[in-house]
Amino acid sequence: MARRQQVPKAQSPPELTGELHIGAPASSAAGFTGVAVAIQHVLREMSAGRGAKALFALNQQGGVDCPGCAWPDPDDERSRLGEYCENGAKAIAEEATEKRLTPEFFAVHSVQEMANWDDFTMGKKGRIAQPMWLAEGANHYAPISWNLALEKVSKKLRSLSDPNEAIFYTSGRTSNEAAFLYQTLVRSFGTNNLPDCSNMCHESSGVALGESLGIGKGSVKLEDFEQAEVILIVGQNPGTNHPRMLSALQKAHRNGAQIVGINPLIEPGLVAFKNPQEVAGMLGSKTPLADLYLQVKVGGDLALFQAVSRLLLENPEATWDAEFIAESTSGFAAWKDHLLKTDMDLLIQESGLELKQLEALAQILLRKSRIITCWAMGITQHREAVATIQEMVNLLLAKGSIGKPGAGTCPVRGHSNVQGDRTMGIFEKPPKRLLDAMENHFQLQMPRNHGHDVVESIHAMHRGDAKVFFAMGGNFLSATPDTEFTADAIRRCEMTVQVSTKLNRSHLITGREALILPCLARTDRDFTSGVEQFVTTENSMGVIQSSRGNLQPVSDQLLSEPAIVCLLGLALFGEEHAVPWQKYLSHYGHIRNAIEQVIPGFNNYSERAQEKGGFYLPNSARIRSFPTPSGKAQFTCTSVESSTLATDELVMMTLRSHDQFNTTIYGLDDRYRGIRRERRVVMMNPADIRALDLRERDCVNLINRTGGQERVAENFVVIPFDVPKGCCATYFPEANVLVPIQSVAKKSNTPMSKFVPITIVRRKEA
Repeated sequence: MARRQQVPKAQSPPELTGELHIGAPASSAAGFTGVAVAIQHVLREMSAGRGAKALFALNQQGGVDCPGCAWPDPDDERSRLGEYCENGAKAIAEEATEKRLTPEFFAVHSVQEMANWDDFTMGKKGRIAQPMWLAEGANHYAPISWNLALEKVSKKLRSLSDPNEAIFYTSGRTSNEAAFLYQTLVRSFGTNNLPDCSNMCHESSGVALGESLGIGKGSVKLEDFEQAEVILIVGQNPGTNHPRMLSALQKAHRNGAQIVGINPLIEPGLVAFKNPQEVAGMLGSKTPLADLYLQVKVGGDLALFQAVSRLLLENPEATWDAEFIAESTSGFAAWKDHLLKTDMDLLIQESGLELKQLEALAQILLRKSRIITCWAMGITQHREAVATIQEMVNLLLAKGSIGKPGAGTCPVRGHSNVQGDRTMGIFEKPPKRLLDAMENHFQLQMPRNHGHDVVESIHAMHRGDAKVFFAMGGNFLSATPDTEFTADAIRRCEMTVQVSTKLNRSHLITGREALILPCLARTDRDFTSGVEQFVTTENSMGVIQSSRGNLQPVSDQLLSEPAIVCLLGLALFGEEHAVPWQKYLSHYGHIRNAIEQVIPGFNNYSERAQEKGGFYLPNSARIRSFPTPSGKAQFTCTSVESSTLATDELVMMTLRSHDQFNTTIYGLDDRYRGIRRERRVVMMNPADIRALDLRERDCVNLINRTGGQERVAENFVVIPFDVPKGCCATYFPEANVLVPIQSVAKKSNTPMSKFVPITIVRRKEA
């Protein structure tokens, strides 16, 4: 068999479209344009009838849980007109497309050829219609039967000298049922190597909240937004990443809540909202949202919150919840003393703001107690991410803004079931309680040593310590940092396996042998074992709800994720195994029955999941119970350090465009930021452009030199933008090559995609 002649590219070729258009950023989000764009995306991928069937079931009772973000559905009535947003419709268009990738497609297009496509082109090819195998040395994927594919995987796993030589990754798309089975299979095999997408997004939130409050989840419900006095939205762009959140913010603002946006870029979705479910919104009327907008320096949020808390501590008119502090918290006096001794000039400098701006926020908070703090990856992906979240929690604790209506913590998850995966046990550091419960239920010994998270997994593959990489969904290569290093690590594996719906770059950067196992999507009807099934998910606020696909799958060769895990379990362990794989395959209700026995809070699981609105999981922070070592909520103290950059360096943050969800590229326009037909752009403060002797539309290379290694992202276009001086912004995954594998958040080990020191160099003309 012929060897592959070329090594496939780890990223899209650094080519520009030549069609860049720069316009004025939008002044509001959604409205008629959002509706029109959503419809256009759906009709490009499927018939009008199929599209309508998918959309009218989206986020409805007994319908399909959106495969996009994890923002919760209303507990009461849901709009029959459409309980979804523009980007939810785009997500449906992507996964419910009628385009198919058949064996003929893979016979025509080699791995090397497909690697030369950009991510947008690749994603638009369609659904993978059957299992595919890339033999060692081959240039083309070839069709393979399910039985032979699973036999190859199980044989390779059994050949390993140690179970820890396998890595089992999980994306946030996976259902609760699939996630529970998957972690059961992995631990039955003998390892806790269960990295997941949480390691790259909200791991910092889980660590911070776990230490401070004893529970790594947010404490608010959707109804709390209607009762809040102040809502802080920090490092988050809801207009693009969680558009249905805008309706909740609109209601809150109309009820009198003051909204504060804290973000390096001014995002239209925080400025104003045109509600497409209201006639006025469709006609162009907009609701102002942010009463105060603070353009904090990238990475300056810790300094901001310490400065604001200090201003409040120094103000005799500020109100505090003395009773709550005394009875339910520990460490308040030490925190207060620490802040009062902190250098205020340093805090102002590191926040990138002026004193009067910090005083404006302190004034809003002065006598308020019903405060909600929301955040996303703008907070979780820099070195002091955990400390920053804990500083926000400090403020809420001092104000008594935890465990009461209209107040609390709200980490906004970026994928539809990333929180549910963790609840189901997808975690490389499983708690003793989970392992004990699994051993008791299955009568199987569970591995007790901690496994690898995402960054540790990449290092293990790179060292040759991990030989098999199995991904339950996702696009691992494009989502992870230091792209060339990660690609090299993956290539050192003996086998890579991807459970996927559509083609992505992780199918092209492989181990010596590779398999693609095509699965049903959220919108597909699931008749596993001849019985129509449903699955469940958990949203950002801890609600468990059912999801039932309603579309005919594009191929009869697709299996559900639970079925794939069950069949792999049978191939790996046989029918006499302690885990009843065949029983679980026959009906997902049996899986939910097992979850009831292992995971707290899931009694009468199947019945309650199908009730109107689903059901809430227990949440100790909501009832002011804090299972920390002290039994109380914990104040924490962290010192802010001066940032040090070379004179020619800027701090780069990566972000999504409006035509994107995670690594899936829907189009080449970033409508809200006024950037169209190009993704290889770097948004810079005009003063920095002048200081570096650059001009608008210059073609440049971006360079990171962390650890003495030069990482280069080629062919980016300079765009003047309203971003703090000394900072710049780029899109991922194009700029992930610059994120050093060794640059991670303290405690959480999350890659620092929001704080990357770079130099910018004009490209030499050919």
